[in-house]
This record gives sequence, structure tokens and C-alpha cells, in this order.
Amino acid sequence: MLAIFKREIQSYLTSPIGYLVIGLYLTLNGLFLWVFKGPFNIFEYGFADLDNFFLLSPWIFLFLIPAITMKSFSEEKKLGTLELLFIKPIGIGEMVFGKFLGAFVLTIIAMLPTLLYVHTISELGTTIGNLDMGAIRGSYFGLLFLIATYTAIGLFASTLSENQIVAFLIAMILSFLIFYGFEGLASLSADGALQLLLQPLGMKTHYDNLARGVIDTRDIIYFSSLSLFFIFLTTVQLKNQNR
Repeated sequence: MLAIFKREIQSYLTSPIGYLVIGLYLTLNGLFLWVFKGPFNIFEYGFADLDNFFLLSPWIFLFLIPAITMKSFSEEKKLGTLELLFIKPIGIGEMVFGKFLGAFVLTIIAMLPTLLYVHTISELGTTIGNLDMGAIRGSYFGLLFLIATYTAIGLFASTLSENQIVAFLIAMILSFLIFYGFEGLASLSADGALQLLLQPLGMKTHYDNLARGVIDTRDIIYFSSLSLFFIFLTTVQLKNQNR
């Protein structure tokens, strides 16, 4: 697994895609939070906190993470190197986890510079340093789980086609449906009981809970189970292709 992880990280950081993803993520965040006028602009928001950043990031990652993971297995299938991986002395599960960690760590690297926002917002407040650090830690914690789930979904999508664009679209659509689809369905219903039933099925409700700084084991179990489920599906799909 470690060898696959190192191989993935090297492939990202020795090619333009890794730096493109990092640059694009930071640029989009910077433009929406600090430059473009709109609901995410921190100066127009009127409060010195990072709520807008944590509202925006899931939507940016909805596009960026599928762009990272789309080549994970699609490219291997297209180049014919997937068969070479199958014959190596490494289990399919270890191979999947290695690729998962590679994409996950690259996304974390892209997110690390945003920690500067914490200092910047702290300095912008009427009272310097008056930030709810508990909520910020919880929000970053929730973002890590969201990234892990998006990554697992993207890996699964990359096993479904050797066309990277198709893999990207499948990952993006699946991630969107699981993140916001249930919330959208709940909003269409006037039945309060049905809303309460549908909302917890989607990622948005659980992410919002963590973003408020509330670390609930139910939210952690939800994200962990969803990530492991898609990693399991990825492993099963590869085993079927290896027959």
C-alpha cells in the first residue's frame, strides 16, 4: 500500500495536475471570499468568521476531487497498466487504499494554505483574536471527512470507465446527489416527518453539524461508513475486472 501511495503522490507532484489542483482551489477560494461580490464575500458578510469558507469548500471540492481521482483507475485501464498492478504482490484492497490516500493527501495539501485565513479573519475582527476556535476546528474536521467521502466516490467512478471525462462526470454527479440530493428532496416535501427522514441520508446535514463545531459520533460514523462503502465497491469492481 505504501508503494502505491508514494507512486500516486509522485505522479501528482511531478505532473502539472497536482499544482493545477492546488492553484485552482486556492484561486477559487480567494476570488469568491475576497474579490467577487456576492453571498460568499467576507467583507460584505459583515462578520469576522470563516462560515463562508466552510460553506463554499464543499462545492469547490465537488469539482476538484473528481478531477483528481478521475485518472486513478481510468488511466491505468486505458494504458493497459492495470493488469500489471494485478500481478504485483499486493492485494487489490491495499492498492485501492494506496490510491485513496494519494488523492486524499493531495487534497489536504491543497487545503493547508487556507489555515492562513484563520489568522487573517482573526485580525479583521473588531476585537482581534475573537474567533470561535472550537467551531473552526470542528469545521475543518468535517471538511476532512467530506474530502475522504468525495475521494472514495471518485475512486469508484474511475473504475467504471477508461474515459477520464466519463469518470469525472460520474463522480461529480454521484457526489452531488449524495451531498445535496436528499436535502433537495426534503425541501420539496411539505411533510415534516419525511423531511426528517430524508435529510440525514445526505452528507450536507452531517457536514453542517460538524461545521457548527458539534462533534457527534453519528456524523463520524456516517462519513466513515460511506467512505468505506465506496472503497468496498471499488475493490469489488476491480476484482470483477480481474477475473
